[in-house]
Amino acid sequence: MALEQFQMLIHGEWVAAASGKTFESLNPATEQAWATFPYADEQDVEQAVQSAHSTFLSPEWSSTTPAQRGKLLRRLGDLIAENKEQLAELESRDNGKLIRETLGQVGYLPEFFYYFAGLADKVEGETLALDKQDMFGYTVREPLGVIAGIIPWNSPLYLTAIKIAPALAAGNTVVLKPSEHASATLLELGRLVLEAGFPAGAVNVITGYGLPCGSALSSHPLVRKIAFTGGSESSKHVIRNSAENYAKLSLELGGKSPNIIFNDADIDSAVNGAVAGIFAAAGQSCVSGSRLLVQQDVYDEFVSKLQARAEQIVIGDPSQPETEMGPMATKAQLETVERFVDIALTEGAKLRTGGKRPDIASGWYYTPTILECTDHSATVVQEEIFGPVATVIPFADEAEALALANDSKYGLAAGIWTQNLAKAHRMIKGIRSGIVWVNTYRAVSASAPIGGYGQSGYGRECGSDAINEFTQLKTVWINTSSEPMADPFIMR
Repeated sequence: MALEQFQMLIHGEWVAAASGKTFESLNPATEQAWATFPYADEQDVEQAVQSAHSTFLSPEWSSTTPAQRGKLLRRLGDLIAENKEQLAELESRDNGKLIRETLGQVGYLPEFFYYFAGLADKVEGETLALDKQDMFGYTVREPLGVIAGIIPWNSPLYLTAIKIAPALAAGNTVVLKPSEHASATLLELGRLVLEAGFPAGAVNVITGYGLPCGSALSSHPLVRKIAFTGGSESSKHVIRNSAENYAKLSLELGGKSPNIIFNDADIDSAVNGAVAGIFAAAGQSCVSGSRLLVQQDVYDEFVSKLQARAEQIVIGDPSQPETEMGPMATKAQLETVERFVDIALTEGAKLRTGGKRPDIASGWYYTPTILECTDHSATVVQEEIFGPVATVIPFADEAEALALANDSKYGLAAGIWTQNLAKAHRMIKGIRSGIVWVNTYRAVSASAPIGGYGQSGYGRECGSDAINEFTQLKTVWINTSSEPMADPFIMR
């Protein structure tokens, strides 16, 4: 079968890498190559950043009003809605995500562009109550310039939308660098950006590896902000690279999120929440509820019901509507999951179910896995696995639940399951995480900020404040006096 051949988008043109080199993308469900992409290097990064920079300065873009940018974003949202089936199928093939999930995710994606389209003309400064007579002061927010968006492989379209929608709304231009494991849908999004009427260079998409492509992009002197989603170790390279250009950073990193089930919870609802938290997307989500903390009174009931549901999960071809869990996105990720489970068993964890590859001829599949743990310091409890592996740990009371929940270097998300509103609010106040769900899990909205504490990163995406992350503040002083300015060397 002939491989599909993709090209990069630089200044409105579809181009190969300057070197002519390409790399292959493998379908996680078949382990077979299905497409080739340009292998971008420093020369390609330079062209893309220069394109974004020249467009940022050009009257064609810099003179657009906020309302005009809002209309462009709304049109882009409409085009995504019109092309959702194609985008969903492409993302499912590229990273192994379930077609039922990609259809739902892409179907909701236009809302993010509509939301920030509405905010485009609401980026406002304020007047200042100065303590100086005859002085009038105010602030204005201005776009930063070139934004580098570095996108992982697990949900590329969604994680791109929450970056470029506020970036473009604020008047910036963008260079996107998708993961080498899932580049196709961002290139297709680039096509829709052009069709929506954005000028050439407003959004550029380059494909390649962290070295040299990602490194050259994040350290480029014309890049004014880096919006990064990915692993904690990769982020350290990005942070170091930003020392070269003093770029602003927003980092949405890993998580080891606690999902806490109290004895007064609706157990069936909590089981569904646990399944959504750790087995949806095969656990390949930064907000995965991988640490299940269960009160002792309901521990046996909860774990038995969770095990029964996990063993019923339909594993298989992500393109089939009946499939409930697809493959790992990469072979390396599958091997990482296997290694963590092996370590857990050597450290004393009890395997309740799963812990192996299913009997499927091809593809990087792993069974839904539940590990019962008593040692909260165990590797499998403390380190992000990014796979369908849940650890279950009992707790005695609210104080212990809170202590266990906060016993992590991460702080991205948390779940709480209880019918006691006062207890929920006490836990919300005490938990150190950027997102807390109560009696639900993995809910998202364009108006709800996303971001973490600790090693889960900093900065926020989504919500009305997110657009300010893509601006810089300017302060203006105006002397309103009719008198000339006093001689600065004559003290009064």
